[in-house]
Amino acid sequence: MKDFVDGTAFNNEQGNRARKLFAAVVLAALDDAIADDKKYGNGPEQIARWARSRDGREVLSCAGIDPNERVVEGLMDFVGKGVRTSVALSREESERRHAAQQAEAA
Repeated sequence: MKDFVDGTAFNNEQGNRARKLFAAVVLAALDDAIADDKKYGNGPEQIARWARSRDGREVLSCAGIDPNERVVEGLMDFVGKGVRTSVALSREESERRHAAQQAEAA
């Protein structure tokens, strides 16, 4: 019984690692699309084309993201804002957005 539990825990941990790896691929695709948007002006179209492709849907699924049209629109909006993923995930950016929302609500 103990071997079964250890094996299940190991497999779960491996699954979590794989999901994080695919999530990193999604973040890299977003950064590439943002770079394309700044250089060529076609970033949202690029990320939409990738997310709707077979490979893009597979990567999104493996990252734990349902590859539906709502997600594609969200990715396009994110790229359209032009904020790199490393900046968007930082604490400072989160606090800045929160402060802007508070000021907007007041």
